[in-house]
Amino acid sequence: MSIDSQTAMAALRKVNDPELRRDLVSLNMVKDLAVEGSVVSLLVELTTPACPQQAAIGRDVEAALRAAGASEVRIRWGAQVRAAPGVDQSALTPGVKNIVLVGAGKGGVGKSTVAVNLAVSLQRLGAQVGILDADIYGPSVPLLTGTMGQRPSSRDGHRLEPLAAHGLKVMSIGSLVDPDQALIWRGPMVTSAVLQLLRDVNWGQLDYLVLDLPPGTGDVPLTLAQNVRAAGVVLVSTPQDVALADVIRAKLMFDKVSIPVLGLVENMSSFVCPHCRAQTDIFDHGGARKAAEKMGVRFLGEIPLDLKVREGGDRGVPVVAGDPEGPQARAFVEMSRNVAGAVSVEVIGKAPRLPVIGAQPRA
Repeated sequence: MSIDSQTAMAALRKVNDPELRRDLVSLNMVKDLAVEGSVVSLLVELTTPACPQQAAIGRDVEAALRAAGASEVRIRWGAQVRAAPGVDQSALTPGVKNIVLVGAGKGGVGKSTVAVNLAVSLQRLGAQVGILDADIYGPSVPLLTGTMGQRPSSRDGHRLEPLAAHGLKVMSIGSLVDPDQALIWRGPMVTSAVLQLLRDVNWGQLDYLVLDLPPGTGDVPLTLAQNVRAAGVVLVSTPQDVALADVIRAKLMFDKVSIPVLGLVENMSSFVCPHCRAQTDIFDHGGARKAAEKMGVRFLGEIPLDLKVREGGDRGVPVVAGDPEGPQARAFVEMSRNVAGAVSVEVIGKAPRLPVIGAQPRA
């Protein structure tokens, strides 16, 4: 059998991204296609370096090209994170492609730990990432990232330079005030502070800016809905009924303000004894998966209740950075891949379809 460039492109038009449900050619994911004899080489440009479907796409591409006559398929991988529709018009964060909110219906479910490890995971997978602590009353990002006591500087006297930790750009109100000071602010002052932290920080070019929201359904999420184009919100819950009831209410609130719910994370999902390896479901298990099915949203993953997660947070070294090969980190990374995939679905599903460019075979 033999194959030419036109035949190869025709075969690739039949290969769909499993999540986006469109073919790779119309998604502009096929680059630098070349055929030498029956050997086909190409670059597949994913919509995120954290793509959860990379392996499946690779298998489908190879199968399609071999069925079309290729004796060998050489795939190189790249990634280009797509920006949320209208992001260039944002006056607050013009260089940020996607704002990802992390919220919870109630406090105490580990939302900030999930947000920080989500950000670190995306960075380690190859994205440019920042994290903003939007929990004005209870900022915990400085502690979790090891930036406690550091103060941001300003190059021009107008905008703050974010702090750096674990490859992230980091900002929090906790880095601007005395850590022992209680912020006794009314709602308008809180929302104004959040908008200032978005607008008056030099975030630069980012693929993802993760916002750790305050718990509940108060002023901050409402203000963000009115002022930024968020790609979506990740909701965090523990498995027990009281937490799930609150997260369902949070989901309804985000629906009302037209912020897409990317999915639900079950944190503190189970505890595995480090000595006997017996599993104990301290806060129950599987409740968030059932709630996600009931709400019709993605289930993004289970995060174990584990001593290493707590210890890493207390030291300012998130477990994904401190023990990247451990099972706890792998759970966060898997969850983060699912979040990145959900963001791509939201962004590309809402973006207008453009003419296909860059997918033509080389002469």
